[in-house]
Amino acid sequence: MPSNIVLIGMPGSGKSTVGVILAKKTMRDFVDTDILIQKAVSRPLQDIVDSDGYLALREIEERVLLDLHVDNHVISTGGSAVYGDAAMRHLKSDGIVVFLDVTLDTLEARVPDFSTRGLAKRPDQSFAELFEERNTLYRKYADVAVKCDGLTVEDVCARIMERVA
Repeated sequence: MPSNIVLIGMPGSGKSTVGVILAKKTMRDFVDTDILIQKAVSRPLQDIVDSDGYLALREIEERVLLDLHVDNHVISTGGSAVYGDAAMRHLKSDGIVVFLDVTLDTLEARVPDFSTRGLAKRPDQSFAELFEERNTLYRKYADVAVKCDGLTVEDVCARIMERVA
């Protein structure tokens, strides 16, 4: 069985929150790759997008993911991790990829202002368009998808644990 559980999904889907609880429940360490990205460049994600553009953030993210070598971890990826095919193949090489599937309505209710989230999206792209584009990629890379709408963090963790056991 792969040693890592890799969480993918949109910003606001609960990757970081679920990841911390899931790590405790499965006796794994936890890593949030958004934090690794910020530490690698000593800048917040939004600053990278504002100063260097969304493609720069995606490149940094892919580089950080390719440099990540851990065992027995829950890994919460940034929402745009799925744009890096090499990075996703690397994560899948010793991990099971779990897509936290949340509806657009739920995401918009959870995060009313995405303008400060450091989203790696085209400036002309709406959040709904980004949601559609990424959902295709999340499904492509996911080994498991968990519908999370209406579930507590505990319920989401239980479903993940059932599916990856």
